[in-house]
Amino acid sequence: MAIKAGDRMPSGVFGVMTEAGPGAISTDELFKGKRVVLVSVPGAFTPTCSNYHLPGFLDHADEIFGKGVDTIACTAVNDVFVMHAWGKDQGVGDKVMMLADGNGEYVRALGLETDSSKFGMGLRGRRFAIIVDDGIASHVAVEEPGKFEVSKAEAVIGRL
Repeated sequence: MAIKAGDRMPSGVFGVMTEAGPGAISTDELFKGKRVVLVSVPGAFTPTCSNYHLPGFLDHADEIFGKGVDTIACTAVNDVFVMHAWGKDQGVGDKVMMLADGNGEYVRALGLETDSSKFGMGLRGRRFAIIVDDGIASHVAVEEPGKFEVSKAEAVIGRL
């Protein structure tokens, strides 16, 4: 069953790149006592994700932070090296935390996985944005396949 507004975010761990190399961040560290916008894309370096989705959150980061958000985090079913390289390529700096869900465990826990095998991509996460307030999903916006409307930065800003 997919997560919905009012549900507690599932526990889990994401891969992150640190100065010392690959590391991890738990959902407790990410969400506890914070307001977080968690954005999921089907894959790093893919067209809509690279040309519109992540750049929209970069372009509107100051406005999002100005609405009381502590962290903007982007996740995909990619390894920590790919997420780090994509973040560097996109120039995320300290505006967006890049989270690797390498085995798709977190999107499965959310009930938001999708089978993209017909595109040669295997299990992936659906395109979505969740506003998380102290570990509770206060807004969940999941795109229909092939759409890019409800999870883009401008739509999320309207819900903050």
